[in-house]
Parts: sequence; C-alpha cells; structure tokens
Amino acid sequence: MNRMLIVTALIAGVMAADADQKLVMDGSTTVGPIAKAFAEYYMRENPGVNITVSESGSGNGAKALLNGSCDIANLSRDLKDSEKSAMKEMGVDPCKHIVAFDALPVIVHPSNRVKRLTIDQVRDIYTGKITNWKDVGGGNRRIVVISRDTNSGTFETFMHLVMGKDARITDSAEYTGSNGAVRQRVQMTRGAIGYAGLGFVDRSVKPLAINGIEPSAETVLNKTYPLARELYMFTNGKPVKDSLVQRFLALMKTVKGEEIIEEIGFVPLDAK
Repeated sequence: MNRMLIVTALIAGVMAADADQKLVMDGSTTVGPIAKAFAEYYMRENPGVNITVSESGSGNGAKALLNGSCDIANLSRDLKDSEKSAMKEMGVDPCKHIVAFDALPVIVHPSNRVKRLTIDQVRDIYTGKITNWKDVGGGNRRIVVISRDTNSGTFETFMHLVMGKDARITDSAEYTGSNGAVRQRVQMTRGAIGYAGLGFVDRSVKPLAINGIEPSAETVLNKTYPLARELYMFTNGKPVKDSLVQRFLALMKTVKGEEIIEEIGFVPLDAK
C-alpha cells in the first residue's frame, strides 16, 4: 500500500472513530428531559462522547430521522402513516424503542376550585362549547384555553384521546411551543386550562381528575387513567451491537436509567 492510501485509510479510521463518539438527538419536548438527563449521565460516565439533544417537537424529530440529521428521534407519539410512507420511500427503516410511560394531565391554576372533569367536559371546553368555569362547578371566570402547538406529539395525543376525529379546537385557544410553556401560562393565569406531560406537573399547577381518576404512575400502569401514552425513541434500523446508539438506548432498561426516568416524573418501563 502506498503512502497516499495509508494516509487515506488512517483518516477514514479516525473519522469513523469520531463518528462513534457523537450522538445527535432531536424531537419531542416531552421526551427531551429524559434524553438530556440520559445524555448528561452517559457523557459523565464516558468522557470523550458528545451527545446533543434538540427539542424541536415530535414532528420535526420524525423529519430529522427521515433526512438523516439525527441518530435518535424522540417522539411523544407513534409515527404517522404519512411519516412511515415517506421513510419507506427514502430507504429509512424506523425502529421503535419505548423509553417510558406517561400521562397527559389536564392542569389548571391552583386557585381553581374545580377538581375533576370528564373527557366530554374537557372536549367541550377545548371546542369552545363551555367558556366559563361556573358551568363545570367553578367560579364565574372566563376559561382561557391553552394548547400545545400543532407540531407537537403531545398535541397529537390530546387530539386523539380527547378531541376525536371531528372536533376542532376553538379559535380563541393559545398555542405554546413546549410543555414547560403550558405550565408557565397556566400557573400565571387564574382562568387557564392546559395539558402537559406528567413530568411537567408540579405544585405551581393543579392536575384534575379525569373521569374520576387522578393522573399518577399507578393509574398509568394499571391503565385506569384515560389520558396515558408511551414515549418513544426511534432509530434508523435496529442499532448495531456495541455501537454508541445501542449502548445509549440500553440505559433506559438499567436501574440507573429507571431512577432517572422516575426522578424526572415519568414512569419507567419496569415499574410494573
């Protein structure tokens, strides 16, 4: 082998080694905190590895997997048929990994005296049929409807579980770009109602019982809470054995991974 070929081979080897030390993730703002916590822990345990996590929404995560700009796409919903078709056309083979279980609590301001709603009442609020809290047992105050943006997997899940195929969210609704923004808007607005992932609910807002069931890890696992879902990480094909992607994804099934998921506020896979 001449000197030029040797140098080329060495450069290719270095590039391959560098590539195996970098991991790019994009997608859901719900899955984002899990991905970031996993990344921080993994990089701390494996110096030299560089993991970046972007939170551009589930729809953009699917697009990033399609165009090859991420190694792992984080989604708070399953892939749509249109996304699967587009990936098939591009030769992308989406492989689904369930990372955790989640609830979709409906949240209000802590001062709101309403403690529970039915799914039908939530739907009527979001369509604009019910516009005042007094109509569902609360005070005489206008309801401020807060929703996730339409590119969000959380929005898609809410539409599927609550609104159904034909219902449409009221034109007066406000849309926000993240679960954290929903929580912030609700905690600052006495008449507000919103929805977010279980891990985003804290004392600054009040989660409502839906159909008489409180959102919790227990009611998610026993499938009694009606607004529950799975959270996903998608890869292009099954991860190669001992690759960085495979080692990273294995973290979710370890004791440490389960602790991280639980600490953030979601429900780990082996909790049941």
